[in-house]
Amino acid sequence: MTEPHQIPNLPKILFGGDYNPEQWSPSVRAEDMTLMVEAGVSLVTVGIFSWASVEPRPGAYDFGWFDQVMDDLADAGISASLATMTASPPPWLSHLHPEILPVRPDGTRLWPGSRQHYCPSSPVYRDHAGRLVEQVAARYAGHPALRIWHIGNEYGCHTRQCFCDVSAAEFRRWLRERYGEIDALNRAWSTTFWSQRYDDWAEIFPPRTTPTFANPAQRLDFARFSDDAILACYLAERDIIRGHSPDVPVTTNFTGLVHKPIDSYKWAAEQDVVSLDSYPDPYDPRAHVDAAFGYDLIRSARSGQPWLLMEQAPGAVNWRERNAPKPPETMRLWSWQAVAQGADAVMFFQWRQAVGGAEKFHSAMVPHGGADTRIHREVQALGREFAGVAELAGTRVHAEVAVLHDWDSWRAVEGDAHPGVLDLLETHRAHYAPLFDAHVTCDVVPPTVDLSGYAMVVVPNLYLMSADVAVRLTRYVEAGGCLVVSFFSGIVDECERAYLGGYPAPLRDVLGLRVDEFWPLPVDGTVQLDLAGERHSATIWSEWIETEGAQVVAAFADGELAGRPAVTRHEYGAGVAWYLGTRPEPMAMRTLLDLARADAGAGPVLPDLPAGVQAVVRSGAEHSYLFLLNHGGEPASVALPVPGVDLLGDRSRSVDAVVLAPRAVTVLRLSALQHAHHETSPGR
Repeated sequence: MTEPHQIPNLPKILFGGDYNPEQWSPSVRAEDMTLMVEAGVSLVTVGIFSWASVEPRPGAYDFGWFDQVMDDLADAGISASLATMTASPPPWLSHLHPEILPVRPDGTRLWPGSRQHYCPSSPVYRDHAGRLVEQVAARYAGHPALRIWHIGNEYGCHTRQCFCDVSAAEFRRWLRERYGEIDALNRAWSTTFWSQRYDDWAEIFPPRTTPTFANPAQRLDFARFSDDAILACYLAERDIIRGHSPDVPVTTNFTGLVHKPIDSYKWAAEQDVVSLDSYPDPYDPRAHVDAAFGYDLIRSARSGQPWLLMEQAPGAVNWRERNAPKPPETMRLWSWQAVAQGADAVMFFQWRQAVGGAEKFHSAMVPHGGADTRIHREVQALGREFAGVAELAGTRVHAEVAVLHDWDSWRAVEGDAHPGVLDLLETHRAHYAPLFDAHVTCDVVPPTVDLSGYAMVVVPNLYLMSADVAVRLTRYVEAGGCLVVSFFSGIVDECERAYLGGYPAPLRDVLGLRVDEFWPLPVDGTVQLDLAGERHSATIWSEWIETEGAQVVAAFADGELAGRPAVTRHEYGAGVAWYLGTRPEPMAMRTLLDLARADAGAGPVLPDLPAGVQAVVRSGAEHSYLFLLNHGGEPASVALPVPGVDLLGDRSRSVDAVVLAPRAVTVLRLSALQHAHHETSPGR
């Protein structure tokens, strides 16, 4: 991973949001500057949807009004995350060139009227976008307000794949580059099955709507291609930007906590700082756990480098079936959660709530009711808090446990014609949540990184596993690591071809077992487990497991597999490998992961923390900072390992214990910690 233009060390935690001045009159914009200063806003993302306003006709540019916006921001001391303005093409472009519009697998063409209505492979779209970016980059490269370049916006959010003829031609080109010869593609795609052998590249199309199951290798390659096609749009704009302002960092905002069409690990290598949009559901009492998983992943995507929370909602969103507001203090709690897990910026969508359009009921920092509203008062208070903790910027989170995630495996495991339907994010949640509840800090990393610095590695699912990854995991255990693997992992190679020799063939030696048959459970079905003499339920899956040296930790207690192994533990080399052939209920999953952590010696951030309290440590050159966040509904008392200074309270004295009200946050500066932390992120 290269870091050619790493974002400079920030002097503070940045605070702000999306600003869409094209929606407002000059008088409202003037009021915005005043309100932003009063709220402590230090960064705004500006220009995302300005294409139609700065280029109202092809080649006719009108930047005068935007010049004024940039000048006003600079005069107010507010920095700009300046967008390339290409996220939503203007109506004239699709009117003149309807061939840029994306096409679904069934041939339906998607029309303008919303946003992101372009085929990523379209040379016409890329050409017009590139011309605009040249104008924007040349005009604002030296502007005093410019702090970060924001390329595009939420790539792959709506247009994830396009199946048009232009995309088909580009797919064929991509395949030729990948495989070289048509016979190599035939082998990779197993085209002897169902008489699918190709004799000419021209015979190949995207996986459009078919009579029944499409070729799984073809679908996987098209997902890879589609990701690359969207990335090519980003790279083209980024390279133009760097040609004009090589010293200004670039980013783009990943949409959703984890987004299947876009491989965040691959994309992160092409950015200077990574950014994430996060919209937890206030109706979900465990929303903060899902958010935590996404934050750990995005932080890990660039080796632990601080990241930017580019968007969140101050209150309700507008796109769920029921859009809950955030109760008092929730917005503050969730903002601090992002900072605790490595964010150096907290931003919102958007600054001022729109009057019209599809997002007029999406909350904003300045609601329809104006500044004298609960939301805006909470925004102002949060801005003051972040202004007072500049010392947190640049510090890092370090983890002893890694959870493995892989985009190709995700795309493959959720394909058709499998023994059972698996939801990978639900699978991740089932493994990550017990670690979160045990107050264990995790990185979420690809299986290709160096794992040697982690005490424990958890594999919720790697259905698709290369031989190289299997060797990495085996050597990790052999060298003394603790590996936890769940079912239906190590089943196929990179081309969706099943490994022969008993499942999971590439991990049989390290796991000390063989799976002869998959026995997925009925929908909503359960099976009983015998774990240490106690009965527990399990769901989703079961397997006929033959041990080959592994110790049986839990057995199936009823059904056709009664008495057979369900969970095993195998000592291998200097380490140990656990295998879960079913999905234990949460209590049993917590017990098993606690046992594995005991093998690994991977402890919590703090022992004996109350339920609902999240504890995270960020460390710098001089101090460590302990974040305590109460996601529970009851007050919680926490004893500190060493005295600390409360950065959000009375800084005149140290404290050795804190009491957290529900939704409360405490940030403590510690000179030392009684438990060890790595000086650099492990596994890098």
